[in-house]
Amino acid sequence: MLLNCHSFFSLRYGMIPEEELLSMASENGYGCIALTDINNTSGCLNFIRTASRYNTKPIVGIDFRNGAEQLYVGIAKDNLGFQALNTYLSLYLHQKQDLPEFPPALDGVIFIYPFGRLSKSQRTTLRTDEFIGISGTDLNRIRFSSWSSYEDKFVILHSVSFRNKKDFNAHRLLRAVDNNTLLSMLDPTQSGVEGEQILPIHILKYQFKNFEKAIYNTEKLMAECHVHFSFGDDRQHQNLQIFGQSKADDYRLIRKLTYDGIANRYGDAVNDQIFDRISSELELIEQQNYIPFFLVNHAITDYARRKGYYHVGRGSGANSIVAYLLHITNVDPIELDLYFERFMNLYRKNPPDFDIDFSWRDREDVTKFIFDTFGKNGQVSLLATYSTFQHSAAVRELGKVFGLPTYEIEALSNGKYDPKNLDHLSGLVIRYADYFQKNNQPNHLSIHAGGILISERPINYFTATNLPPKGFPTTQFDMVIAEDVGLNKYDILGQRGLAKIKEALDVIRYNRPDAPEIDIDNVKKFKLDPKINNLIKDGQCIGCFYVESPAMRMLLKKLEVDNYLGLVAASSIIRPGVAKSGMMREYILRHRHKERRKEAHPQLMDIMPDTYGIMVYQEDVIKVAHYFAKLTLGEADVIRRGMSGKFRGRDEFERVRSKYFANCAHMKYDPKTTQDIWNQIASFAGYAFAKGHSASYAVESYQTLFLKAYYPLEYMVAVLNNGGGFYSPELYIHEARMHGANVMAPCVNNSFAETIIKGKDIYLGMQFLNEIEEKTIEKILNARHEDGIFTSLNNFLDRVAISIEQITILIRIDAFRFTGIDKKTLLWKAHFWINKTQKVPQKQLFTTEVKDFELPSFDSSATQDAYDQIELLGFPLCSPFEMVKHGLPKSIMSKDLHKYINETVIQYGYLITIKNTRTSNGDTMYFGTFLDQEGQFIDTVHFAPVAARYKFSGKGVYKITGKVVEEFGFLSVEVSEMIRMDSAEKF
Repeated sequence: MLLNCHSFFSLRYGMIPEEELLSMASENGYGCIALTDINNTSGCLNFIRTASRYNTKPIVGIDFRNGAEQLYVGIAKDNLGFQALNTYLSLYLHQKQDLPEFPPALDGVIFIYPFGRLSKSQRTTLRTDEFIGISGTDLNRIRFSSWSSYEDKFVILHSVSFRNKKDFNAHRLLRAVDNNTLLSMLDPTQSGVEGEQILPIHILKYQFKNFEKAIYNTEKLMAECHVHFSFGDDRQHQNLQIFGQSKADDYRLIRKLTYDGIANRYGDAVNDQIFDRISSELELIEQQNYIPFFLVNHAITDYARRKGYYHVGRGSGANSIVAYLLHITNVDPIELDLYFERFMNLYRKNPPDFDIDFSWRDREDVTKFIFDTFGKNGQVSLLATYSTFQHSAAVRELGKVFGLPTYEIEALSNGKYDPKNLDHLSGLVIRYADYFQKNNQPNHLSIHAGGILISERPINYFTATNLPPKGFPTTQFDMVIAEDVGLNKYDILGQRGLAKIKEALDVIRYNRPDAPEIDIDNVKKFKLDPKINNLIKDGQCIGCFYVESPAMRMLLKKLEVDNYLGLVAASSIIRPGVAKSGMMREYILRHRHKERRKEAHPQLMDIMPDTYGIMVYQEDVIKVAHYFAKLTLGEADVIRRGMSGKFRGRDEFERVRSKYFANCAHMKYDPKTTQDIWNQIASFAGYAFAKGHSASYAVESYQTLFLKAYYPLEYMVAVLNNGGGFYSPELYIHEARMHGANVMAPCVNNSFAETIIKGKDIYLGMQFLNEIEEKTIEKILNARHEDGIFTSLNNFLDRVAISIEQITILIRIDAFRFTGIDKKTLLWKAHFWINKTQKVPQKQLFTTEVKDFELPSFDSSATQDAYDQIELLGFPLCSPFEMVKHGLPKSIMSKDLHKYINETVIQYGYLITIKNTRTSNGDTMYFGTFLDQEGQFIDTVHFAPVAARYKFSGKGVYKITGKVVEEFGFLSVEVSEMIRMDSAEKF
C-alpha cells in the first residue's frame, strides 16, 4: 500500500535507512512496499536483498523531481522496467537538465502523478501505464475535480520519509543545507511535511474507506510488480561473460598468452612445478568462469605497456602464476610460495580482484581506454561511495544553517567548548550533528578510489548513473552492493611512485645520455644487488616507495633486512594491526633470537613457520581460522573480510564468529588461548596485506631503490616533480645535496615549471614558488623558446608581459642573479619600468637601451635571502643551522651516538617531522625526526610528561637533551628537555 517511500538515499531529504524502512513496514502490517528515492537508486538493490528478512515483498522505483517539486513516481514492474527507469533518469542526470513535465512511455514502468499536480496541468487523458496518486489530504478535493470519474486510475500515494518528529526536524535542516540558506529563511515548498510518516495499514485503509477502488487499484498494481536479483551465495555471475568471440576462443587465448610468457619470466629455469601450477590455475579459472576477467586485465596492462605506462599489479591477484605470466603482476608466486587459493578457490564466495596501480599522470587515459573498449553499450561505469555526515563537517553545515558566527562554528567543530555552557542554538547544532553521524546519514555520492565495473548487461540494469566532472558514468551504489549482486570491480588506481620511476628514467636519459638503457622490470637482478640491499639494511631509503618513513626506517634496521623476502615481510609487519596486537615487537624478538620462537603456540608455529607463528599476512588469518579453528576456507575468508569493517555485523560474519568459538570449545582448547588468538585476528585482519600485495609493494620498492642507488640526483628530481612522498620537498632537496647536488633557486634562464637537472646542478621548478601564476611561467617559457635566454631585466620586461606582483616574486627568489645586480636594485628598476612603459611587450626591430638611473647601493645578506626563500618556497636553501641567532656550540653528532648508550647527551637538530600517538592512559606522546648538522637523522621519543611540558613550536633548530637508548640496534634519544633555538633576525 506504500508506493512512495524514501530512504536516507533521498539525499538531503529522507532520514530512514533502507533496512529500517522494511522493519517499520513489517511492524505496521505491510507485506509489500515500494522504495522510490528521489532521483536516486542507491538503496534499491540492498532493499531487495534484505526484504526477505522482514517477509516483505520489495518494489523499487524512482520519485522524479526537479529540486523539491515532485513530478511523478516511476514504479518498475520487472527488471527491464527498472533498467528503463535507470536509463531515463541517467540521461537527465548526465546532461544536468531538468526532467520533463511528463515522461515518455517506458516498457515495464508505471507512472503515478500526484493528484494536486495533475489537477493543475492541461492533461485530460492518461495512458494505460499512467495513474493518479491520491493522499489523505486529497480526498475532499478529488470529488469536485475533473478527474473524479477516473476511479480506475486512482492509487494511494502516501509518502513516507521520516520515522518521527525529530526526523522531520532533521529533514528541514538538511533542506536548509541543500539550499544554502538559514533555517528561518527556508521556503516551505523546499521541504516535505511532518505527516510523511508511516501509518499502520489499518489506519491508512480506514482513511480511504470511501475510495475502495483506490485500495483495490493499489493492491493490484503492487501485485503486478516483480523485480528480482540474486545475492550472496545464490548470486549470478554478472560480469563480462565473453572477451572475444566465444568461450572456446577465450580459453585458447589465455592458454596461449600464459605459455608464451614462460620464456620471458623463467627462461631456462622452467620446471614441472611451474607447469603443474599453470595447469591447475587455468582449470580453476575456467571452472569459475573468470577467463574474461583475466583477459580484460591483460588488455588493460598490455595497453599500458604499449603506451609506455608503468603499472603495479598487487593485492591477492599476485598469488596467481597466470597473472604473472600475463604481465598483470610482477610477483613470482613460486618464489614466494603464494597459494592461488587465497585469490580464487571453490569455497571463496566473494569474487577475486586485481589492484592495478598506474601513475597518477596516466591513470585517466587508462580509464578512458577501458570505457572506449568495453563500454560501447553502456556496460562500464565507475563505482560510487557514500559520503556520510561526519561530526565536524555536520557541525559546520548546521552552524551556518542556524546563523552562528564563524568563530563559534570553529569552536564547536574543533570540540573546544564546555557542553554545560552551550546556548540553545549551539546545543541544537551538536545534538543534530550527533544524530546525523549515528544515523550514518549520507550527504552525497562520491567516487570510489579506483573501482570500475564491466558488466555483461548494461550498467543501468542495476542502477542509475551520475556523471561527475571526470566525465565517466558512475553507479549510485557502492562496492559492497556491487559484489553482493555479482559484479566484480576492476581496481584501477593512481599513485605517484610509478610516476617517479617513469620520470626518473626520462631524466636519466637527458642528463646522462651515455648511460646504458635501463630495464626497470629486471627486478630479479635488483634483488641480488648488494648496493641496493645495503641501502635497505641501513635504512637509507629516503624517497623510495613505501620504505622511507621513520617507522619503516626503524623497522628495517631492527630486522636487519637485506633481502627481498625480508622486505616483503616488513611491508606487512609495518601495518597498524600487527603493531596494535603487540606482535610487531614479538616478531622482531623471534626474528633476532631463535630461542624466543619456542614461546610460540605450537599449532600456530606449525601453521606459520616462516613468520615464527605470528600472523603477518591476510593469508595467515585464513590459515589460522582453517587449521586452528577448523573453519572451511570459505568461512575463514568471511572472517578476513569481516574484520575490514565493511562486512562486520553482517549475519554471515556473526555466524562464522560464533562457529570459531564453538569449534575451539569442541576441540577443548584453553578458552584464554582461543580468545587471545581471536583478539590477534580482530586487531590485525582489517589492516593486513595479502602476502602477494606486500610482495608487489616490495617490487616497486626495489625499482625505486635501484634508481636511488645508482642515479640518486635524477631520482630526487623525479621525486620533487611528483609531489614528494612521506616528507616535504625540503628533505628531498637535502637528500640530493647529500649525494653531491648543487640545488639552486628558480632562474628565468634555466628553470622550467618543473625541476630540472644539468649535470649536478638542480634548478628548482618555478611551480614551487608560492603565488606564482601558471600563466606567468608559460609566458616566460614561451619567450625563452622563441628568442633565447634573457640578457637583462630590461630585456625580460621587453619580452614578457608581467605584473609587478609576479616580477617581485621572481626578483625576491633571485631568478635574475645572472645579471649580477642585487635584488633591491632590481626591484627599483622593475617598479619604474612597469609604471612607466606599455603593459604589452611588442617585438622591436631594433633594441634600444633604456637609461639606467643612479641608485644608492643597498645592503643585502644571506639571512635576508633565506627569509625570502622561506616565504616563497617554504624552506631556506642554505643550511637551517646557519640561521640560528647566536650560533651553536659543539655537540654530539648522530654518527657517534653509539658511544653514549644509556647516557644523557645534547644534540642540535632541525625538525623534519612529528608523529603523535596516545599512551594506554590516553595521554599524548610524540616521536620526532630531526637532522643534525652533518645531515644525519636524529630519532627522538617524547613520553607524555615531557610532551606536555616541552611543546613543538614549528620548523626550526631545537636543542635536544635526552638519554641515548638502543633497541635491536636502533638508536634513539629519549628526550628530557627540548628548547627551540632563536633564529637570526631578518633585518
